[in-house]
Amino acid sequence: MSNNHGKIAGHGSLKSYVIGFILSIILTLIPYHLVVNHVLTIEGTYIAILAFAVLQFLVQVFFFLHVAEGKSGKANVLALIFTIVVLVILVIGSMWIMYNLDYNMMEH
Repeated sequence: MSNNHGKIAGHGSLKSYVIGFILSIILTLIPYHLVVNHVLTIEGTYIAILAFAVLQFLVQVFFFLHVAEGKSGKANVLALIFTIVVLVILVIGSMWIMYNLDYNMMEH
C-alpha cells in the first residue's frame, strides 16, 4: 500500500491558486468599476465586459482547473478549443437564424 498524500495529480501549488485568485478579483473589479462609474459608452461597456469575461474564463481554466497540466494537457487544451468553437458556432448560428426569422416575419 503506497501513501501518496503529498502528491495529488492535477493540483496546483498555493502560489498558483493565490495568483489565480488575485487575477480573478482584479478581473471582476475592473468591469464593476466601468459599469458603476459609467466610464465607457454602452457599447464600449458591453465589449469591455465581454473581454474581461473571456479573460476571467482563461484564468479559471488555467489556474484552477489546470487544463494544460499533466500527461494529457495538450489533448485537454485541444478538446477545450474544439468545444469553444462548437459553442461559438452554435450561438452565432442561432442568433443569425433568429435575426433572419424576425426580419422575414416583419411586415414590410
